[in-house]
Amino acid sequence: MACGGFTCSKNALCALNILYVMVSLLMVGIAAWGKWFGLVSSFQVVGGVIAVGVFLFLVAVVGLIGAIKHHQVLLFFYMIILFLVFVVQLSVSCACLAINSEQQHHLLEIGWNNSQTTQRDVEKNINCCGFNSFDYNGTCEASCFSSRTCSTCGETIQDHADEILRFVGGIGFFFSFTEILGVWLTYRYRNQKDPRANPSAFL
Repeated sequence: MACGGFTCSKNALCALNILYVMVSLLMVGIAAWGKWFGLVSSFQVVGGVIAVGVFLFLVAVVGLIGAIKHHQVLLFFYMIILFLVFVVQLSVSCACLAINSEQQHHLLEIGWNNSQTTQRDVEKNINCCGFNSFDYNGTCEASCFSSRTCSTCGETIQDHADEILRFVGGIGFFFSFTEILGVWLTYRYRNQKDPRANPSAFL
């Protein structure tokens, strides 16, 4: 059967949703692993990643069930949700790719000031103290603190922020096009008739 047929559309949609299921489980697994091994102690960060992973998993399951059963209502809601996710993800990806160094520094400082737990995690993991400046009469989780040779975290993070944002923006940009592909496949699949269905089933 040609690739434009019912079976090919169904298989392509199922494969896409299985990919989303694997990505969502990977996100949840990485977040749980980071929390378990103490790499990230901030509940907000871990909870946010897990929430996104669970949301993606539920959307993928809805799409998978809708594709297998050719369920018109599930496919309709799946298509709408996937399109909204595409719009949000494309916007965030473009923002990551377009942000300049001054804006990066400002956003990093806001994130730093909003969470004491994140500050401790960053200090411990990248061996730095404070964001723009640091008083050695205070406390710091970094191993360099005892020898008083620490650099500031803002400087260290800024060195890698541009590269990380470009990477995240590129990955998000790529996956946003898989989502619009999913919307197009769903729209097309919904309007195709199952060749194995009984023609008089709805009479």
